[in-house]
Amino acid sequence: MAGEMTMPTLFDPIRLGAIMAPNRILMAPMTRARGTRDHLPTPIMATYYAQHASAGLIISEAIGISRQGLGWPYATGLWSREQVAGWRKVTDAVHEAGGRIIAQLWHMGRVVHPSFLDGAQPVSASVTTAPGHAHTYGGKQPYAAARSLRADEIPGIVADYAAAARNAREAGFDGVQLHASNGYLIDQFLRDSSNFRGDAYGGSIANRLLLLSEATQAVADAIGADRTGVRLSPNGETQGVRDSDPLPLFIAAAQALSTIGIAHLELREPPLDGTFGVGYLDPLAAQIRPYFDGPLLLNSDFGLARANAALAAGTGDAVTFGRPFIANPDLPKRLAEGLPLAPDNPETWFAQGAEGYIDYRP
Repeated sequence: MAGEMTMPTLFDPIRLGAIMAPNRILMAPMTRARGTRDHLPTPIMATYYAQHASAGLIISEAIGISRQGLGWPYATGLWSREQVAGWRKVTDAVHEAGGRIIAQLWHMGRVVHPSFLDGAQPVSASVTTAPGHAHTYGGKQPYAAARSLRADEIPGIVADYAAAARNAREAGFDGVQLHASNGYLIDQFLRDSSNFRGDAYGGSIANRLLLLSEATQAVADAIGADRTGVRLSPNGETQGVRDSDPLPLFIAAAQALSTIGIAHLELREPPLDGTFGVGYLDPLAAQIRPYFDGPLLLNSDFGLARANAALAAGTGDAVTFGRPFIANPDLPKRLAEGLPLAPDNPETWFAQGAEGYIDYRP
């Protein structure tokens, strides 16, 4: 971690709250759409995650905290007994393989299409509509306008996060991560392009942080701050969500989360290579780093050299790798031994079968 006499590498262990990770090559959360239409985990998911057990820590795919918050085909949830039982088989397989896994908790907010809600409107910070089209069981469809959550509904959302965290622990997860990035519900409250509220949850930075703080505190109270993490995406625009002045907003978020004492904070910041289009700022992680006392995880398109340079500079303490883990479940070994990385097939990222999911070979 930052402050050690010798700077760490990706291959050094790190304590992430209650979890001791044997290396700093963590598996980033990735939606893979291998659940059932009833949002239940499937047997091949246990195989998939167990194959990745050599990661210092696996952060699961995003998992819905409630039916209201889940709008992705073949994604899974953590609100029912059946879902808990299904995920238990996954975590047991990971632990038997020697790994560690936490659940990423997801409420998609305005990005949920009404077809997932029996025709009801999605909810958000304010009355807004996400740009583009939603993935639905009926194909791509335009997003619908969201309704603004009433202030008296927000405690129920916070309670859903806490309940999902308790369910995650019952399902055998070693902890959780609140998905507060990428234009989903908490991010919709955080940023001024999607939050036009005039109550305690809108306006000032302190007010826009309130849902994040309340949900994180509720989860920490439910399962322990040392098993609670958060993911933020400080710069650029994702799914139509951006902020006019992100640095002070995300410094304040880091300070609030540091006060709660969470186990780790992940920052997703794509590189400035044009991959993610226009609108991305210079990465803000180095400027946010001084305001968060715990381990800082860096994410998005890191290679070995860039990752070790970031750790050596003290910008972050570990790196979460996404796409490289898809075709290389033994990624830590490959990076340590300088072995070539196998390519993945984007056409199978969100397919429902074993191809491109559990059939990659070391």
